[in-house]
Amino acid sequence: MRTAYSVQTVRAAERALMARLPEGALMQRAAAGLAAACADVLRRRGRVYGSRVVLLIGSGDNGGDALYAGARLARRGAGVHAVLTSPGRAHESGLAALLAAGGRVADADPALLASGAVWGGHVDLVVDGITGIGGRGGLRPDAAALVRAFDATGAAVLAVDLPSGVEADTGEVLGDAVRADATVTFGTYKPGLLIDPAAGLAGALHLVDIGLGPELPAVPDLEALQYADVAALLPEPSSESDKYRRGVVGIVAGSARYPGAAVLAVSGALRGGAGAVRYVGPGGGAVIARHPEALVHAGPPSKAGQVQAWVVGPGLGDGTEAVEAVGDVLEADAPVLVDADGLRLLDADTVRSRTAPTVLTPHAGEAAALLGVPREEVEAGRLAAVRELAARFRATVLLKGSTTLVATDAGDTPVRINPTGTSWLATAGSGDVLSGLTGSLLAAGLAPRDAASVGAYLHGLAARHAADGAPVAALDVADAIPAAWRDVRA
Repeated sequence: MRTAYSVQTVRAAERALMARLPEGALMQRAAAGLAAACADVLRRRGRVYGSRVVLLIGSGDNGGDALYAGARLARRGAGVHAVLTSPGRAHESGLAALLAAGGRVADADPALLASGAVWGGHVDLVVDGITGIGGRGGLRPDAAALVRAFDATGAAVLAVDLPSGVEADTGEVLGDAVRADATVTFGTYKPGLLIDPAAGLAGALHLVDIGLGPELPAVPDLEALQYADVAALLPEPSSESDKYRRGVVGIVAGSARYPGAAVLAVSGALRGGAGAVRYVGPGGGAVIARHPEALVHAGPPSKAGQVQAWVVGPGLGDGTEAVEAVGDVLEADAPVLVDADGLRLLDADTVRSRTAPTVLTPHAGEAAALLGVPREEVEAGRLAAVRELAARFRATVLLKGSTTLVATDAGDTPVRINPTGTSWLATAGSGDVLSGLTGSLLAAGLAPRDAASVGAYLHGLAARHAADGAPVAALDVADAIPAAWRDVRA
C-alpha cells in the first residue's frame, strides 16, 4: 500500500522525530538521499564528476536539503552553483557547507542565467529547492522567471520533496509551478504528488526513508492499492460455489439511441467476478448477440429477478422510462452503482435515505453538475470534489479522470488513489465497461469502497494490456480484464 499524509501530519511527525535526534540529523538524512538521487540522474546523463548542477534555493528547509546535497555532489567533482531566490534568507549552515565543498553562489538575474555564461554554456541538472510543503499559491514572479530561464537548457529537473508552486495537500496548481522530471520526497508521500494536476508536474517519484514511519498515524489521509492489496481482495469461487452463490449483478443500461452502452456494461460485468449477469432494458437483442450467457429481461428492474447488486445509467438517455428505471433501482435493498445518464436522473434525497450502499461513478463534468460548480473547479481540485460528493450524497464516490479517486462519506477513511491506467482510456464507452466491472465486484461480495478501488485498478491495468502503446476501443479493454486479473494474481 502506498500512503500519503497531510502537511500538518508530516510536520508533527518530523517534530517528534527531531526531538529524539541530534540537531540537524534529519536534514542530513534527507540530503544524503537527495544527493544519491541526483547522482543517479547525472550518471544516466554521463557522470557525476565534471557535471554542472544548478540549485534553485528558497528560504525554507527544502533549500537547506538542496544545499547540503549540492555540497555532497561538489565533493564528488560536480560544478555546483546555487541561485538564491531569497538572498539573505537561505539556510545558513547548508550554504556554508556548499561553499566549503567548492560550490558557488550565482547571480539570480534570469537573463544572465539563460545565457549560460555563469557555468560555461550548459547545465546537466537543476535541483528545485525553492519552496517546501508549506508553499501556497504558485511561484512568485521572480522565482517563476528563474524557472523559465532553464526551460530551454535541456537540463533534467529534480524537485525536492515536491515541485515548487504546487499545493502539497490537495494537488492543486494555483499559479506558476516547476515541472520536474523527478521528485525526491522524504518520509512519506504527500497528497499533491499523487493527485493531478500537481502529480503531472512531479515526474518519477522517489521516496527517501528518513525514519519518519513510526511517528506517522496508522491511518493515512490517502492510500493507493498495489498488486498485493488488489490480489487479496479479488473474489475467488470455492468448490461449493455456483453462479448464484458467486453473485448476480443486474445491469440497467442502453436505449434505442445507445444500445452499445448495454453491451459494454455487460461485457465489463461478465469479467468482474460475479456468477451471472442479468440485463434489463431495451438492448436485449444486442446483448444476447454479443453475450449469449447473459440473462435478459425487458423490465422493470424490480420484476427481473434477484440480484446482489445493480448497475444503472450507462446509455439510458433521459426519457420517462429512464427516469422510472433509475427510481426503481434506487428502491432496491441491494448495493447500487449509478453512472452516466443515471447520475443526471437520480434524486439526491433518495440516495441519502437509502439503507443499502450506493456507489456513484462520475467524470469531472458529471461531478461538476452534481455539485453545481464549473467543471474546471472539479478538475483543479479533485480531492475536495470527491470528498464533497461523498459527504453530500452519503455514498461511495469514484471520481474518474487522469487521477481516479475513491472516497466514502466516513471522514476518517482514507481517500484511495488509483495508480493504474493510460491516456488511451479516454475513449467512448470505457466508463461503461468500468461500471459493469465494478458492479460485478459488488455483487461478488466486495464492500463498496473495495469494489470501486479494485474495479478502477483492474480497468486501468486492462487498458495498459490492451493498448500497449496504441489506441484501443472500449471492448478491447473489457476483453483484457482477464489478463489484468491474472497479472495481479501472479
